[in-house]
Amino acid sequence: MENLALIDSFSEFKDDKLIDRVTLMAILEDVFRNALKKKYGSDDNFDIIINPDKGDLEIWRNRVVVADGEVEDENEEISLSEAQKIEPDFEIGEDVSEEVKLIDLGRRSILALRQNLISKIHEHDNTNIYKQFKELEGDIYTAEVHHIRHRAVILLDDEGNEIIMPKDRQIPSDFFRKGDNVRGIIESVELKGNKPTIIMSRASPIFLEKLFEQEIPEVFDGLINVQKVVRIPGEKAKVAVDSYDDRIDPVGACVGMKGSRIHGIVRELGNENIDVINYTNNLNLFITRALSPAKVTSIKIDEENKRAEVLLKPEEVSKAIGRGGHNIRLAGQLTGYEIDVLREGAEEDVELREFSDEIEDWIIAEFQKIGLDTAKSVLEYDMADLIKRTDLEEETVKHVINILKEEFEE
Repeated sequence: MENLALIDSFSEFKDDKLIDRVTLMAILEDVFRNALKKKYGSDDNFDIIINPDKGDLEIWRNRVVVADGEVEDENEEISLSEAQKIEPDFEIGEDVSEEVKLIDLGRRSILALRQNLISKIHEHDNTNIYKQFKELEGDIYTAEVHHIRHRAVILLDDEGNEIIMPKDRQIPSDFFRKGDNVRGIIESVELKGNKPTIIMSRASPIFLEKLFEQEIPEVFDGLINVQKVVRIPGEKAKVAVDSYDDRIDPVGACVGMKGSRIHGIVRELGNENIDVINYTNNLNLFITRALSPAKVTSIKIDEENKRAEVLLKPEEVSKAIGRGGHNIRLAGQLTGYEIDVLREGAEEDVELREFSDEIEDWIIAEFQKIGLDTAKSVLEYDMADLIKRTDLEEETVKHVINILKEEFEE
């Protein structure tokens, strides 16, 4: 096989891998030099001439003519009699350039050369993919579901690049079928060996922030700033926004008339409940807004320990805590403060944990999950509501109510 024919046989890589011909030639030269080093021990005295336009390649070995019997390095020296077989008028001390044909490298070397070339092209391809997706980290990307595994969904983009979305990066309510188009953010890109591993996430707060940029023109244009986003994926999120332009209502612009603007985002996130609140540097006001929809009576802040005691009317406590404690947890994450809820008139009440000798801890925990952590807060609800909200058995709820009532009847 001639050099030219070898290059032409690799044209498939140029088409399939979208690699330009100049890059292909550079890789080809590198591969040839490695082959020459293996066969001759060094490639320093070889010239490799590549013509990308013609797709041609020539290899020339340069050696010095020495007297017969004085050749010490056959790679760099040639005897006078051998040199004169090439050109009769060669003399000692002159340089001889001789073209090396592929056949001179041997069949095994040619096969190894081809294998090495394939490897180098794949490596080049993977490096380009890594660079491409590294620049996309934190951006929204769309890909198609290719394969669904127990712990991850494997996606392919339009160019056939593999993207992995692990189970913990999915929204719990997500349900995918093969062929579905999925949106998420490129969360991380790493090179493992020579292969890039691309991770997509739909559970990241950044995904919600980027959806705001994509769906709300004022956010995209920079008229509204998204200051912070916190999420419990698929359940609830809080987004703090503000604007330098006093004429713009940031919350109103993000939500839209009757929720028209935010509706598409909510639907994308599996009906995740999104609270949009006005950001402020006034910490008391910010914590009050973060606990929405609860109405706060007063706040006592401990800046040193990053704690806030919030006083609420009894009927507001469950709103502040929220289903499963989601509201108060997100309010704490949004403000950076540990929030303790106190009820007005709590001095006449008794905390549930005081009944731990009569009520099992796991039952108390079930009530605390829905924001009921004192005796009176439980007794404010009728039995049917408590059974529905806690998923506890009727007998268990009845037993708890009887114990609590006895406390206040004594």
